[in-house]
Amino acid sequence: MNQQASSPPHKIIGVAVIENNSGQILIDRRRPEGVMGGLWEFPGGKMEPGETVTECIEREIKEELGINIEVGELLIIIEHTYTHLKVTLIVHMSKHVSGVPQPIECDEVRWVHLDELSQFEFPEANTQIISALKQYKALTNIF
Repeated sequence: MNQQASSPPHKIIGVAVIENNSGQILIDRRRPEGVMGGLWEFPGGKMEPGETVTECIEREIKEELGINIEVGELLIIIEHTYTHLKVTLIVHMSKHVSGVPQPIECDEVRWVHLDELSQFEFPEANTQIISALKQYKALTNIF
């Protein structure tokens, strides 16, 4: 991959695919005025210096949605370059532990079933998360 002199900034982002006891997945909609505004996403945020991925995900979910989660196994790591930003998404399966999700730093939150995800518009990199999640669910539902 060629590095250009004016390559976009790079962010490492911890992402949670949060499930509740009913098997639903939590998604949130970005605020309209921001980058990729109005699109849906799996919640998470930028890692701070000295922070582990697990710490990042737990902190971001508490700050953005006001809930507590248990971060589980790694689902996928995605490297994606948008025109304005390069991201490394480190995505972990997570379980909802306590609290009612609130749209603190987003426009809206929803619990949805896996087969409903196609009804929502996600940023391009999130399509890989959805594919990995479908494969993960297909494998874990076998047992």
